Amino acid sequence: MRYALGSIYNLTDDILVFARQLGAKDIIVHSPVLPGNSPLGENCYEFRPLLMLRTKVESAGLKLEAIENIPREWYLKIMLGLPGRDEQIENFCKTLRNMGKAGIPILGYNFCPGGVWRTSDYTIWRGGARVTSFDYELVKNAPLTEYGIVTEEKMWGNFTYFIERVMPVAEEANVKMALHPDDPPVPSIAGISRIMRSVEAFKRVMEIFPSEYNGIEFCQGTFSEMGCNVIEAIENFGSRKKIFYVHFRNVIGNPHKFHETFVDDGQTDMLEAMLAYKKVGFEGCIIDDHVPLGIDDSPWGHRMRAYTAGYIKALIKAVNDLS
Repeated sequence: MRYALGSIYNLTDDILVFARQLGAKDIIVHSPVLPGNSPLGENCYEFRPLLMLRTKVESAGLKLEAIENIPREWYLKIMLGLPGRDEQIENFCKTLRNMGKAGIPILGYNFCPGGVWRTSDYTIWRGGARVTSFDYELVKNAPLTEYGIVTEEKMWGNFTYFIERVMPVAEEANVKMALHPDDPPVPSIAGISRIMRSVEAFKRVMEIFPSEYNGIEFCQGTFSEMGCNVIEAIENFGSRKKIFYVHFRNVIGNPHKFHETFVDDGQTDMLEAMLAYKKVGFEGCIIDDHVPLGIDDSPWGHRMRAYTAGYIKALIKAVNDLS
């Protein structure tokens, strides 16, 4: 297992230098905007821009481990079961095939039409640092979206329809699909059900289509929000080789009310978590996620990401030295 720099929305030369200075050997790029990705308006990532992205990363002595998320509008009809979803599935498969041909091994994705919700990004934590937080009481009466009520049964049906069609293509393309849990993991917001909110849900995902290419983008913070035993979840999915990479994030709270923390002062014992990854033989990337906004930091959080990188690298060394 190894530290990687993630949460990269704009892959600049400076970011590549920063990754090297932190000692990362891998990076994960989030929803990249690639020139000419879909010249025919097909809403998929084309081969050549993907290849150019990979070689740009490699020119800095790094490896592109994964692309995390594609633009939501490219597969919103899939998630909601709307007319046109078959065309979007076809384009999703093109992205998988092009990623495989370009040598990019993992696609991180979510199946949550409502996206990530927070009710504040001005919550004050240690030393006056700002963190994000969520309070379900503030959103329980949120107005419905234009899609009305989308039931849990409907969402599971949409997911099954999707995964049964794209996973064989992922296997053929040699691209692993890493599913992120719904954050926050509450039953619904604004009428749209959020089904990827429990350990049991992820067990169901693995049963719907058993495959070594069907796995988890293990967001440790979201699993902690669920109220589950995070260490047991790591052991459960990690022992089955279902954790493809990790968001090493800490929180305090429960599904209905929580806030982010620094990596070292949340409710999960991060040393115990790292020992669990080591115990199950996890060999993938571990990235920072949702870092606090500290004093005199950049909008992207260079200082806090550096702090988190050092903490992650130290834990990896510590557990490796114990073996």
